[in-house]
Amino acid sequence: MDYGIQLASTVEAGKVARRAEDLGFTHAWFNDTQLLDADMFVAMTVAALQTSRIRLCTGVLIPSNRIAPVTACALASLNRIAPGRIGFGVSTGHTARRAMGLPAITLASMEEYIDVVQRLLNRETVNWREEGGAHKIRFLNPEIGLINIDDPIPLHISAFGPKSRALTAKLGAGWIGGQGNPETAAAALLVMREAWRAAGRQEQDFYSTNLGSGCVLAKGESADSPRAKAQAGPSAAVLLHAMAEEEDWGSLGHKVPPKFADLYAAYREIYKRYQPEDARYLSNHRGHGLFLRPEEEPLITADLIRTVTRTGTQEELVETVRAIKQAGYSQFGIQLRFGHEMEMLEDWARVLEQVG
Repeated sequence: MDYGIQLASTVEAGKVARRAEDLGFTHAWFNDTQLLDADMFVAMTVAALQTSRIRLCTGVLIPSNRIAPVTACALASLNRIAPGRIGFGVSTGHTARRAMGLPAITLASMEEYIDVVQRLLNRETVNWREEGGAHKIRFLNPEIGLINIDDPIPLHISAFGPKSRALTAKLGAGWIGGQGNPETAAAALLVMREAWRAAGRQEQDFYSTNLGSGCVLAKGESADSPRAKAQAGPSAAVLLHAMAEEEDWGSLGHKVPPKFADLYAAYREIYKRYQPEDARYLSNHRGHGLFLRPEEEPLITADLIRTVTRTGTQEELVETVRAIKQAGYSQFGIQLRFGHEMEMLEDWARVLEQVG
């Protein structure tokens, strides 16, 4: 099984990716969250210049953040720096869209976007629809070596619902799944494999990635210690952020377990106080996935952290990763928290070394 990291896009990403490479990690996934992180492609470029083996993947790119020709050019430019080490991970958008008060894009829009990007990377002339019309576009002079469209750039799709899983299988893309306990992760993989077979795909061509977050606890350390809260707490808070917004929008895609209903109710009251009233998302997404805001910190309990993230002792997490491996995933990836990347790399490397 391959091992990956997922990290906030920062200008320091190069040294993190280089250390991950030294420790044997095979993939690095970079967040595409404008206005929250630094630019993803800038971070990937820094990482490409400082590494030689690790695969560098958009993780995940949001189509509405940039037009398809620009994405194709950016991927091909990175592929010139790091030949054969670039991956194109994509989704309909969550944080990057909601941080601007927008919902996710449609699957149809994402499929069209992917088609344009992939066909450009395949040296085709594409009818690209923009500004009310169709325009023929292509790479104009790839032969002079400014970009690299000779080495393949694999496609990966983050997919959680049946329609997005079906699209992943239709396009023959790698599948990115998330979090969950080993039993939930294994069940999700089985469902995705069914979609893969239904699309007529061969089992040997299926690549699956399970991305999660969490803290490796020291002996006797609680899951709500300051260190654990800093490393795993922001991922637990993301669930509360999502629920609060979805209640406003009338679409509850995320569900808080009943035992955490009081925590969510308390956060909902905090959320309702955010100003301006017509743009609560600005405060709701400040530090989203990066750090805990003071007002939400008391709500992030040890039980919530253990339930929502992969937080436990080294021995516990070895068993968790072994179960993910046994389920048949191609890759296990861990999210590194901003400001704690190096410590988390070392901690998780010890876990993965024991997994084998």
